[in-house]
Amino acid sequence: MAQVSLTINGRKYQIACDNGQEAHLSRLGAYVDKRVSELAAAVGQIGDARLLVMVSLLVADELSDAYAKMEVLRAADKGAAARLEAEETIGANIEKLALRIENIAETLE
Repeated sequence: MAQVSLTINGRKYQIACDNGQEAHLSRLGAYVDKRVSELAAAVGQIGDARLLVMVSLLVADELSDAYAKMEVLRAADKGAAARLEAEETIGANIEKLALRIENIAETLE
């Protein structure tokens, strides 16, 4: 089990993680520290616990927005798949009609 040292709001935290996840955890920690710094600049130093709770809520809000966007994209993908299927069906029907027209034209000749 690996350990990563994160600095958030000027305080160091030792966090355990799976081997190979150190860089990812460091990026996450840097992101949280950035958000804490932004929030502290806006509201002042109101204590680590309150800052971390507020940042947690902000990050949860970002995650919620991302999930909502994913659902919109999934719905759009389903619509695109349905359109593609309809176009393929229309294409097949046009080919059948073309064959029928050719057969009728041959019988008229």
